[in-house]
Order: sequence, then structure tokens, then C-alpha cells
Amino acid sequence: MSPMITSILILSLATGTIITMASFHWLLAWMGLELNTLAILPIISKSHHPRATEASTKYFLTQAAASALILLSSVMNAQATGQWGILQLEDPLAQTLLTMALAMKLGLAPAHFWLPEVLQGTSFKTGLIIITWQKLAPMALLLLTWNQASMLTLTMMGSLSVIVGGLGGLNQTQLRKIIAFSSIAHLGWMATIITKSNKLALLNLTMYILISTPMMLSLIFSSTKTTQDLTTSAPSPILAPLT
Repeated sequence: MSPMITSILILSLATGTIITMASFHWLLAWMGLELNTLAILPIISKSHHPRATEASTKYFLTQAAASALILLSSVMNAQATGQWGILQLEDPLAQTLLTMALAMKLGLAPAHFWLPEVLQGTSFKTGLIIITWQKLAPMALLLLTWNQASMLTLTMMGSLSVIVGGLGGLNQTQLRKIIAFSSIAHLGWMATIITKSNKLALLNLTMYILISTPMMLSLIFSSTKTTQDLTTSAPSPILAPLT
């Protein structure tokens, strides 16, 4: 992939996220999410490997279904209230559908099955984008509508995500799958916390990104892909025992 195309895709990623985070109209938020999804697909499948193609297809289908649910919930809310504002989400069914759609975009259980498979089929650099930057736009919508979303749905999906994320990574040897289940568990805690305070959830998201980014970068620089690579990699000279 040429540097110009890569720059355009990264710019589109940033633009889609900014549009969603800065919008107060459901159609604009949906447009930003779609731009974000379409920009990440070539980045996922750029290696032309069958696993990368499979990962991009799974990511596209999941995100497209979630975006359709968001559009459906916004249309239902507009039909019930006559308003398209994000802060005017008053229809109970629309609130539940929106919560489920955002949970699917984030990778909360039970709609979490796509995240480990997508991360396993991509490189660590692309995985870093998926578990950090791609969470910003859905979390921004969740933070904007935290007092109007379905609290019961968020609490149940968040609690289930904590359990699934904690248990799912125990029997894994691939680091990307372990990181995926770790992301599911962290997002479960954010979804549970956001029912009480959106500021604490924002703090949790910030800490998660600050922790995940250097961890992924260290794995990228050391070319570590499995837990066995961690045990066979050369130790740091600082940590090596004196002989």
C-alpha cells in the first residue's frame, strides 16, 4: 500500500471519529461511524492474506449491522419524538436498540465474537488501532447518551463481558486473542461504570488506552506473537542476571 493511500485512510479514520464525536444529529453520527468503518477495512486486509480477508469481512458485517441498528433506533426515536438530536433519545425501544448497537460496535458480550477473530487475522499495528482508536466514536455516543441509554442492558452486557473477557483469555497462547479478551473485559467495566458516572467511565477509557498503547508497541518492536515467544525472547540487558 502506497504512503499516499495510507495517509488518506488514516485521515479518513480521524475524520470519521471527529465527525461522530462532534455531532449532535443522529445522521451525522451515523455518517462518521460509516466513514470510520470503510476507512479501516483496507487497512485490515492490506496483507492480502486469507485470514486478513476473513477478518475484514467479519469486521464489516458486524459494524454494518450495528450501524443499521443505530439508524433504525434514530428513525424510531424521530418518529416518536419528532427530533433527530442525540440528546433527545426518549423512546424506550430506541434506547434499548441503540445500547445494543453500540455494544456490538465496541465488542461487548454477547456480541463479542468478532473481536478475537478480527484481531487474530490482523497485524499488531492494525490491532492497536482497533482496540484504541476505533473505540472512541462508539464510546463518545455512549457517553453522550449515558443517562438516556438502557441501564439494565448496559449493566447486564457489561457484567457478562467482564466474565467472558476474564475467562476467555485463560486458555489462549496467541497474544492477540489474549489482548482481545482483555479489551472485552475492560469495555465491560466501562459499560458497568458508565451507569453510575460518565466521568469515571471516561477516566477508565483514558487509562485503558494509555496502558494498551505501550504494551502493543512493545510487542510490535519485539516481534512477539505468542506466549512462547515471551519465554524465548532475549532478556533486556538491564534485567539480565549478573554472571
